[in-house]
Amino acid sequence: MSTITGADKLSAAELTPHINRRWQAQRKYVASASPFYRDLWQGRTPPEDLRDLPELPLSDKAQLRQSQAEHPPFGHYLAAPRRTANRLHRTSGTTGQAMNLALSNLDARITQEVGGRCHRSAGLTPDHTVVHCLNYQMWMGGLTDHMTLEETGALVVPFGVGATELLVRTIQEVGINAISCTPSYPAVLERVIADKFPDISPRDLGLKLGLFGGEPGVDDPAFRARLRETWGLEARNANYGVSDVFSNFGAECPHDTRLHFMAADVLHPELIDPDTGEAIPLQAGASGELVLTHLVRECQPLVRFRTGDIITIGNTEPCTCGGTGFRFSVVGRSDDMVVVRGLNMFPSMVAAVLNEIPELSGDYRIILNAPPPYDTLPVKAELADGVPEIPDLARKVEQAIKSKLGASATVTLCPAHTFPRTEGKTKRVIRNS
Repeated sequence: MSTITGADKLSAAELTPHINRRWQAQRKYVASASPFYRDLWQGRTPPEDLRDLPELPLSDKAQLRQSQAEHPPFGHYLAAPRRTANRLHRTSGTTGQAMNLALSNLDARITQEVGGRCHRSAGLTPDHTVVHCLNYQMWMGGLTDHMTLEETGALVVPFGVGATELLVRTIQEVGINAISCTPSYPAVLERVIADKFPDISPRDLGLKLGLFGGEPGVDDPAFRARLRETWGLEARNANYGVSDVFSNFGAECPHDTRLHFMAADVLHPELIDPDTGEAIPLQAGASGELVLTHLVRECQPLVRFRTGDIITIGNTEPCTCGGTGFRFSVVGRSDDMVVVRGLNMFPSMVAAVLNEIPELSGDYRIILNAPPPYDTLPVKAELADGVPEIPDLARKVEQAIKSKLGASATVTLCPAHTFPRTEGKTKRVIRNS
């Protein structure tokens, strides 16, 4: 049993019978095979109706970490026999202890098919030659996302990270016209092109499609406009996922820059209030923390798993592209949220303000040297190339943040290239307290 062909285009009425059948099998499987969930549920039986799922307690990353520490290497939420697992990945550890992820052949196949839907939605076709520039060293985003790119029929170049000069030459020599990477990686390429290839510009490389994921940033219209002007490419949010669940199950389409939920046949979504855990109806305009439940998963099935991602539902009606999954935007991560005098601030919100100020590079850090509460948001913002320190620019940035976000900020300006350009995920909120 794999994915349902064309599930991302099927109506709720068409999908519901399939979803219900899968949940009946999955709930029995998890209840019988997962010691982790048997302990968590304390004798309770998973409900037959998914609408009653909120009767069960939530699970979260901290519990999974503790499970793996006590039952290495995969935790006692490994529900299948060890011989069933035939692939091991590891999370990046950006938000804490790195986790071991076990996939069976079926788990890997479903992951590939769902990710393929996402990259097709974002515009990748068999006519593209796409270079994949994510870390292949155990990280889910390397090999697994490579396989989802292949699922579209595109010619995939498995480049990985590092050797950026070689990457530039490879793009030129092979005729690569699409790139898969994090939103911060084009800045790395731009610097190498300026230093090592002074006779060409980024636009000369001929990249037409950018498939981005792994970190926030691409939702910002100013960021997209910069990429279009500098590179001549169309930037697409093509790779939204949660490593413990699926590496990629959300992407935009050419008609709507909001993410489309692409996995309704294998993944059940919920919204909750991140503070109280209370259920929030999944409808247009709703905001809350995304909670996910596998409908099909052999090795490490998760039920009511808190992703930590705060999302806003934009639309639940079918899209012009034909996609029927709800459309949503990721506001930020609950663990990256900084509360300033009662206002919830996320890095993506700060980035949107900074990207509108031409004297800035757009790179920044929010450095917290004391525990909360916070009266002001401490922001270190980087100047753009060739821009000297300008009197009152810091005050201008503070006023922009206050005007657009409502929060007071203390802005420190840094020279261009102060912050390292990373090939992997970039952490913007630094907590030193």
